[in-house]
Amino acid sequence: MKYDYIIAGSGCAGLSLLYRILKDSQLCKKQILVIDKAQKNKNDRTWCFWEKGRGLFEEVVTHQWETLEFLSDDFQRKFHMKEYRYKMILGIDFYNHVIGFAKQFDNVTFISENIIAITSVDDFAEVSTENATYKATYVFNSTSLFYPKMDTKNSLLQHFEGWVIKSKKPVFEPNVGRLMDFTLSQEHGATFMYVLPTSETEALVEYTLFTEKVLKKEQYKAALKAYIKDDLQIDDYEIIHTEFGIIPMSLAKFSRNVPNEKCIINLGTAGGFTKASSGYTFQFVQKHTENIIHLLKKGKHPNPQLTFRDKMFQWYDRTLLEVILSEKLEGKEIFATIFKNREIETILAFLGNESSVWEDIKVMRCLPIMPFLTSGVKQLK
Repeated sequence: MKYDYIIAGSGCAGLSLLYRILKDSQLCKKQILVIDKAQKNKNDRTWCFWEKGRGLFEEVVTHQWETLEFLSDDFQRKFHMKEYRYKMILGIDFYNHVIGFAKQFDNVTFISENIIAITSVDDFAEVSTENATYKATYVFNSTSLFYPKMDTKNSLLQHFEGWVIKSKKPVFEPNVGRLMDFTLSQEHGATFMYVLPTSETEALVEYTLFTEKVLKKEQYKAALKAYIKDDLQIDDYEIIHTEFGIIPMSLAKFSRNVPNEKCIINLGTAGGFTKASSGYTFQFVQKHTENIIHLLKKGKHPNPQLTFRDKMFQWYDRTLLEVILSEKLEGKEIFATIFKNREIETILAFLGNESSVWEDIKVMRCLPIMPFLTSGVKQLK
């Protein structure tokens, strides 16, 4: 059987695209195959992002914050957002929501197999697993098969361990999310804590680093324990959930399409939709999959072309990451300077690729010129 679409990988990107297809009256009857070795039945991750108003996945938003907090050695600042809201979605809620909806459709098939190759053959694509080969008009890939080469010269890893803790006493402000606390030791590289309370007694506390290598497990645990005790001043608590993740932050060029393979379209991190300078992915995946739907409905090739502004934002990201990689400035210094001197709406618009050129200039004007100029010129090559 030849499918209309094969979705290779059922993570955030693959399932977001599937959901959008099935929500569209023009596309919802297409024959779709979803392939992933992993069974999406565990709460293996948490997605956080910011947006204005209600989003497509508002039903599964666990909590949202209208105030964000930033801390560094010399200042602490709370930002009250006007239009944006910072939102959290639990992985298991997202999986259950999308897969539960998809199972209402007879034209959607899920198989649990390990993908070993994806290729184009004339006007269709093939996905080979350890068990069989499947054909489709288009394959939307979010696996790592087409990742570029990454090493310590062109990439950092954003790695983190997070604990959802429940304290015996009310200690948190549920409407205030601590986006970054850089008051920690920076001995390994850019290092901060992230605290997102969902009630007065419960919060996600996450230890995050941008470095070349991951730490030993006990190092994450020691840092979290110390922060909860000394900074949050909580002695009596239980850990009700843990998560660990690694996100690539790379100057290597991830491609939205596979060269000479026009029937294969990359999604998510594979397509370059993990923001190189911050590691955020969810909101960029949503914009990309929405654009794919528009093209499919028009009968066009479903690979949205980069606009001039898209290329500008990629250049900003690559420049900032190169500054950190080349150690011209510390990540802590860069983020602290931005958050100290600019308003949150401008910062989030800039980090979310939604800013105007004037807002871009406002953000860049508060940063040292020479480190960014030399790195920016380098990234134009």
